[in-house]
Amino acid sequence: MAGQADVPEQMELQMTNSPGHVSYITHDAPVWRAEHNYIAMVDLAPFGFEDEWEQVWLRPLEGDEFEFCCIPFRVYGVALGDRVKLRDGKFVSSVASKSGRRVFRVFFTAPRPPIRGSDLRGALRSAISSGGFLSEWSGDRHVAVDIPAAVDPAGLFAAVEREIRDGTAYWEWGDAEPFKAEVGGHAE
Repeated sequence: MAGQADVPEQMELQMTNSPGHVSYITHDAPVWRAEHNYIAMVDLAPFGFEDEWEQVWLRPLEGDEFEFCCIPFRVYGVALGDRVKLRDGKFVSSVASKSGRRVFRVFFTAPRPPIRGSDLRGALRSAISSGGFLSEWSGDRHVAVDIPAAVDPAGLFAAVEREIRDGTAYWEWGDAEPFKAEVGGHAE
């Protein structure tokens, strides 16, 4: 079916019926979504997020590699276009090759600043658009922006610098840590 991702049956049940307190970070609008994508999971425990998983969109390549088609919200060490390998057909286990892209992430705190004009999410959206950047939002306070190789992201930082300085927004690079895979308490 056009626009549908290939979702392993077990994962589909886990995502729609989350027993216990496990939570899933999903990508509602992956930037490179295609007619035939594949969904896999990344355990976020190695990055300090216990009982959280990020559902990622991949494009199957020849052999046993897949290309990242979304911009990671919480996974470290991978970016849009990176090639990865899977374990058991559903868990990202390693990075096979890097695309040269980076991920710039911004998290806006709640509640938002009460002073009119001090909420800079609109300014960041404008900087993303005018700079031709690709981005994905998780809710209205967390954004992941794709930074292609050799592109200067200074305009993005400038758009939210005041909030960062005031402590109402935080930023990070998605490659601040290397990728680490852990599935069910077992490091890969």
